Amino acid sequence: MNGEGRDEQDIGFYAETYDAAVPDWPGEIRFYLEAADWAKSRGESVLELACGTGRVTVRLAQRGAKAVGLDLSTDMLAVAREKSTDIRNLRWVEGDMRSFDLDQSFGLILIPGHAFHNLLTPDDQVACLTSVMRHLTPGGMLVVHLDHQDMGWLGDLVRAKGGIFEEEETFERPKTGRRVRAMRAWAYERSTQTVTCQTRWEELDENGDIVETRETEAIRLHCLFRFEVEHLMARVGLEVRAVYGDFFQQPLADDSPGMIWVARRPEKDETGAREQP
Repeated sequence: MNGEGRDEQDIGFYAETYDAAVPDWPGEIRFYLEAADWAKSRGESVLELACGTGRVTVRLAQRGAKAVGLDLSTDMLAVAREKSTDIRNLRWVEGDMRSFDLDQSFGLILIPGHAFHNLLTPDDQVACLTSVMRHLTPGGMLVVHLDHQDMGWLGDLVRAKGGIFEEEETFERPKTGRRVRAMRAWAYERSTQTVTCQTRWEELDENGDIVETRETEAIRLHCLFRFEVEHLMARVGLEVRAVYGDFFQQPLADDSPGMIWVARRPEKDETGAREQP
């Protein structure tokens, strides 16, 4: 995600520890590499929106793709730049995925890691997808990774579990070598399809005692459902080519862990004339 909603001090910690705390989804990087190879075969570049620390973008560039990573967080981009100083076919841009103008077209645009959930309103979502359309070459592809909503979990947030801190993961902080316990409290607002999430990080010593605690303000994330996304794609003129339930391209099913959307900018406009990049 792009880090919106966190205060300046905690953005620094979040950026510093992001790569240690956030693992790849099963099959994810291979899926993106194959998509980037397709764009490369067309002689076209790749753009990742809400690229964060470059978890995905760096590996695409290392594979040979001409890549651009865009993110709103200065701190996340600082980490990305630090770990990619020797990669020449890669550039980083600080910007908002709702309104960016890179003066460049791309054969592939990625929005990984559930980042699209940061867009809370239809206006913001359409603005992002409109910017995507403006930057895609004719026939270019968009891949968006979304959460597949678990209605049982959302129901629990409305009832007893809402707002209660629970441990979600632990990881080693690179700077100190100490273990960090990530505690999160979730709540769900049914009227707007919005979840709120507050994170508390507890850094532990060798005895398991807490030596430092950091806590964020609550961030808000929009819960998207299948046909809502389909309508958004159609609204901006994107053609949906596939909706997968995981990165192994299994069909979306009730128990699918995610939604992987593959959409395409049409080769021709409504009059049949070829569009310009």
